[in-house]
Amino acid sequence: MTDMAELQKRKMPLNLAIVHVDPDAFIAHYMAWLEITKFITALRAGEATVPADGKTPALTPAELANGGVHNVGNDAVFAFCMTAALKGDKAAVDKVEAALIDAMGKEYPGNFALWHFRTQIDAPVTLDDFVGQAGKKMLLGDIPPPPLRAKENWSAGLRFFEKARKSNFVHEIMYPLALWTRVKWNETLEKGVSFMAHIEDNLPILREVLEDPRNDQPFIANLLLKVAPGADMELDEEYQGFLRSLARR
Repeated sequence: MTDMAELQKRKMPLNLAIVHVDPDAFIAHYMAWLEITKFITALRAGEATVPADGKTPALTPAELANGGVHNVGNDAVFAFCMTAALKGDKAAVDKVEAALIDAMGKEYPGNFALWHFRTQIDAPVTLDDFVGQAGKKMLLGDIPPPPLRAKENWSAGLRFFEKARKSNFVHEIMYPLALWTRVKWNETLEKGVSFMAHIEDNLPILREVLEDPRNDQPFIANLLLKVAPGADMELDEEYQGFLRSLARR
């Protein structure tokens, strides 16, 4: 089977691996995802035909080096690294990296995504740079001191939120991100209130936002919007409007 049904069939176990940060499942289903996405792309471009046996072709060494395959791989690996970072599970990332190198060599599809979580980038420029550097700190357990904690959590949450919305695994990232967001801001509520800006104004707002029991995109957007002043962060009017639209249910 080489149609969209097969694509969804192959994506589902990868979705679950990303949500639950399951390195073994991610490794087991990664190549199948690369194969089906490459083949469907080739079909749409008129560069391939459906095989007589209906089986999705395996990737050749040349196809593994293809830029489109690497883009798909980077997206999946980045998504896994993000959810692993949100759980502080460095061992899971290490296991995935080792397995992919063992199977395909150091230039495996997805290696550039992981590079952002490994390398020290002193002057981040791209969204991937910012997310990777924030994720690197999470994986290493590099927790900022209390006076900076709320501000850094807000910034990391915003970057992860923006990156998740650009991924093929948006829903799989958003749920763990919402859980992480709730935990971090409950910690602020319980232990870090004294470091919030204009406490008397922003503490009631934080409490109200956290009363929303749903862990989804609107919850994250609403928190980023309403807690920004308390974290001493500024948003321009256009971005406030953007978050406000995403916060609507």
